Amino acid sequence: MRYTKLGNTDLNVSRICMGCMGFGDAARGQHSWTIDEAHTREIIRRGLDLGVNFYDTAIAYQSGTSEQYVGRALRDFARREDVVVATKFLPRTVDEIEAGVSGQQHIEKMIDTSLSNLGMSYVDLYIYHMWDWNTPIYDILDGLNRVVRAGKARYIGISNCFAWQLAKANAIAEKEGFAKFVSVQGHYNLIFREEEREMVPYCDEENIALTPYSALASGRLSRKPGENDTKRAAEDAYAKFKYDATAEQDNLIISRVAELAEKYGVTMTEVSLAWLLTKVTSPVVGATKLHHIEGAAKATELELDANDIQYLEAPYVPHPLAGVMAQNKPSAAREKHVWSIGSQSLKA
Repeated sequence: MRYTKLGNTDLNVSRICMGCMGFGDAARGQHSWTIDEAHTREIIRRGLDLGVNFYDTAIAYQSGTSEQYVGRALRDFARREDVVVATKFLPRTVDEIEAGVSGQQHIEKMIDTSLSNLGMSYVDLYIYHMWDWNTPIYDILDGLNRVVRAGKARYIGISNCFAWQLAKANAIAEKEGFAKFVSVQGHYNLIFREEEREMVPYCDEENIALTPYSALASGRLSRKPGENDTKRAAEDAYAKFKYDATAEQDNLIISRVAELAEKYGVTMTEVSLAWLLTKVTSPVVGATKLHHIEGAAKATELELDANDIQYLEAPYVPHPLAGVMAQNKPSAAREKHVWSIGSQSLKA
């Protein structure tokens, strides 16, 4: 495993971050394909053996059971100081807004619940899961700064935002002396590269870490189209929503991934992640089977040359925004108070 600094922090993270959305009690969440605690522990233990020290979860994942599974496994298999743990919080609910619960109070409640789920006294990275149009950004930043000052989080990150939103937030934070966002977790992979327009160059300029999710496009970049479809591929409506509309053009790229995998005698996972590792700090890679994390770890050893990279990138055409980012606008939030996490719509 290789390691790097997480942006402007002193956190030394593995080049692969284990995404933990696939862990948790399926009966208590929005996904039917998540795995139970015994299998979660097996995968986390294997990840630790492979040198993965960076783990990403969220309070939204399976009603907090992902946090619970991850917390118990890491407490049993690793020293707290040897792992970097990230979790994310949700926007205020309609009931909280109507009751006058401030953004600061909401964040305090969220972090305390997550720490209880994890069985930890702090997280290394606390992530603003999606832009909350119903809560002033000042209140979000103030609340997060209080979390950092209280020692409940070492650093803060943001997910599912536009570059202008990140720039605006960090400008306010700098003016007020608040903690600034040190990382961004956006939707970025070989068949969805819209982050390269503004977010990637902005983060390069500011040394903000890129830790993208959907690194393998919900498995599409790890197998030939229609080949060995998984339970998630069959049942994840959110992934279908993100990718099915552009499947024909995406398949041109996926076929090139398969060609290079055969050329180098490696898996498609390794090729797809090796490409992404030339662009970002540490991609978030979900794992529900041992070979998922094993293939991700191997990707850190594969180096693609400039011709390989150009060959993979050449067929790409612009994609429309999809998923949470398609809802990142005032009308979606202010009129409906709804955001999507996975295939579940959450009322704010």
